[in-house]
Amino acid sequence: MRPLSKIVIVGGGASGWLAAAMLRHHLGPGLCGIELIESEEIGSIGVGESTVPPFIGLIQRLGIDEQDFIRATDATYKLGIQFVGWHRRANTYFHPFGVIGKPIGTHDFYQCWLKARARGDRSSLQDFSPCNVMAENGRFFPPSRARNTPIGGANYALHIDATLAANYFRRYADARGLKRTEGRVTEVRRRDNGFIDRVVLADGRQVQGDFFIDCTGQRGLLIGNALGVEAVDWSEYLPCDRAIAVRTEHDGPLHPYTRATAQKSGWMWRIPLQRRIGQGYVYSSRFCSDAEARSTLLRNVGSPCLDEPRTIPFTTGHRRELWKLNCLSVGLAGGFIEPLEATAIHLIARGLDFFLRYFPTRDCDSALIREYNRRMVADYEEVRDFIILHYSATDRDDSPFWQACQQIPLPATLQERIELFQSQGAMREVVDPLFRASSWQSVFEGMGIRPRTYSTRVDNIDYAHIEAALRTAKSAIAGMVEHLPTHEQFLSSHAG
Repeated sequence: MRPLSKIVIVGGGASGWLAAAMLRHHLGPGLCGIELIESEEIGSIGVGESTVPPFIGLIQRLGIDEQDFIRATDATYKLGIQFVGWHRRANTYFHPFGVIGKPIGTHDFYQCWLKARARGDRSSLQDFSPCNVMAENGRFFPPSRARNTPIGGANYALHIDATLAANYFRRYADARGLKRTEGRVTEVRRRDNGFIDRVVLADGRQVQGDFFIDCTGQRGLLIGNALGVEAVDWSEYLPCDRAIAVRTEHDGPLHPYTRATAQKSGWMWRIPLQRRIGQGYVYSSRFCSDAEARSTLLRNVGSPCLDEPRTIPFTTGHRRELWKLNCLSVGLAGGFIEPLEATAIHLIARGLDFFLRYFPTRDCDSALIREYNRRMVADYEEVRDFIILHYSATDRDDSPFWQACQQIPLPATLQERIELFQSQGAMREVVDPLFRASSWQSVFEGMGIRPRTYSTRVDNIDYAHIEAALRTAKSAIAGMVEHLPTHEQFLSSHAG
């Protein structure tokens, strides 16, 4: 065996420093040296970042105190995403985290709810989501501290300042022996077998390594420029290719959710942090100029700006090989699937998790590389399909952008999922998905896609029992949420 003795991370920011923190934690102090190269000249993109629930598990596995992390990153809690004007202009729906309802007897809750709707019950699906009810009422309490209660099946994530989070992970990695080198990489040198041998900095210094992690953003300095791995372009599926972002002052209560509001040529995000709000407009350059996007953003932010808006172009898709030879691409260097469902940091962590699972020797066995790429591409495609659904199912035709969204070609994987759901509310079985049944059900319902019928197996249970169970569950969630602290109160008392 020829174990790795040194890993070189090229690039900082959220992707580089999260990679450094995870590797330094999991590899221990003596197994492998890690050096991170970054240039203060280049900087990073960091305005505000919304995360998904696995992020909470990540910081717990790293041994990070959640309250300390929240204080250091200006974070707030997130129970889901509110979508305004996506299906129709006047329509609003919520994508909650955690469970929706509990099984009734041996029967799936959603099927029981479908039967109740067929019998005339007018309860909303989200009445049975603890996260939705908490969000609607501006309340928050950790479900882990309320197990075996009506909100015990809830889940949550965080809104964080991406720059502060990168700094936090940097301090974490530094304290565990990581070596940081300031410098700008200008050349990548390879061995006879094609593997990367070293990188050369602008001042002539050379940094050698056994394995390299590319965190250089969309430039893909190592994976793209040096190794020639092309990108798979998903522009035909995902219409937006630019964003303009700005920090603003607070203009009201700290909502425990992200808001995504549809606009003429895209959508606006609103991410509340403790001391400010991150806001931005994601749009398609085919239908909207940068000047028009800036005007739309400033007209809708609702509070004074704290800095100048920044325009950020992006391309959706992923590298055809996220790992090639002795180089792994992470973050924007590996791919990007627009910010709608806040999966950027999740895919960084996911990529490192799988890398640690298939941790190589210096020879980088091709079987490990193939399986890593297969598994990560599956994750990218899952996220892609979920986001396409938000656009393609719209009924809006009030602008050329939304008319074009109705013509988006659906990948076969998404088309099959929709057809299966429409039959009787069934879900595709996927190993370790990010978006579970409750997420798909919420977006399907919000975008007007509904099953034609329920599974007749539910007819084995007396309807009076279903009716009583729904009434009790709805009342219990509402009753408990009424007595929970507000989001601001909980933040102040536990992480303020």
